[in-house]
Amino acid sequence: MTPTTEATTPAYTKKDFESDQTIRWCPGCGDYAILATVQSVLAGLGIPREEFAVVSGIGCSSRFPYYLSTYGFHSIHGRAPAIATGVKLANPKLSVWVVTGDGDGLSIGGNHLLHVLRRNVDLKILMFNNRIYGLTKGQYSPTSEQGKVTKSTPYGSVDNPVDPVNFALAAGATFVARSVDVFRQHLSDTVAAAAMHRGAAFVEIYQNCNIFNDGAFESLTAKATRDEKALYLEHGQPLRYGPDKSLGFALKGASLEKIDLKQHPEREKDLLLWDNQEPSGTLGMLANHLPKDPSNPVPLGIFRRLEKPTFDAGMRAQIDAARAKRGPGNLEKLLYSGTTWTV
Repeated sequence: MTPTTEATTPAYTKKDFESDQTIRWCPGCGDYAILATVQSVLAGLGIPREEFAVVSGIGCSSRFPYYLSTYGFHSIHGRAPAIATGVKLANPKLSVWVVTGDGDGLSIGGNHLLHVLRRNVDLKILMFNNRIYGLTKGQYSPTSEQGKVTKSTPYGSVDNPVDPVNFALAAGATFVARSVDVFRQHLSDTVAAAAMHRGAAFVEIYQNCNIFNDGAFESLTAKATRDEKALYLEHGQPLRYGPDKSLGFALKGASLEKIDLKQHPEREKDLLLWDNQEPSGTLGMLANHLPKDPSNPVPLGIFRRLEKPTFDAGMRAQIDAARAKRGPGNLEKLLYSGTTWTV
């Protein structure tokens, strides 16, 4: 769905997208911040509420459709991408959003998520990643770190965790981004960019579960350390971070080299200019493969943004071509054609 022009944009507000349902998340849950941000972003798109459809699976995040005053579908575990694909194909005028969690989207739903991304269906997919199963009371999830002690892994998880951004890049998603629940402006800008993208737009959102995995992203979100830990990916800008932007990265062979500009100011010219339109997704993978040690930052922003034909547009073109050649068809005639049996 394309936002209307400025001249014809209705004056929608966040309140227009608030439903009358009582919000049932734990006090302090990061989902509240995400909900408020999404409501504001949708209001700013200039699209009437009845032209949105929000599809969710199962989990705390999947209560989202109840709290938005749009069309919504609370589906089954992991199947939201498949159902959302059907919604988009049935009514291409709708702006269709998928809201899922790391457990819902990457465990039983991993297969569906993979295919909706590789097909480039015109969906906006928000994955809330709290690295835990919250709704079912604290079991480890596909994104939980190795060694995570939970009710289902009392001796620590032996799994290698899934990285949602790596997953989406490897699947060929045309828009891949990451933001954080409490970084309100960054989250708003990221979701708005996803909304404007034509194709499968995947946004991983770090979301704090203060009951079962509190502080999972504290080193990134704490005011005292966030400038040291957040590496903002800005298209056309050098990869710099730190309180005074004195640290950065240069491309060295097949990896990124960290540079301290205070010690080596002459190397500022070597800093890598971020390019989220690099077609192979290699830069996105490199940025997201920084060694996981306390001294390295967490990349946030848009890893990849490409324009490619969408699955739903291709399907509509085939249908239109078939109708032009063979007519609109008759379902009743089709059902009674050929050999039939009366039971």
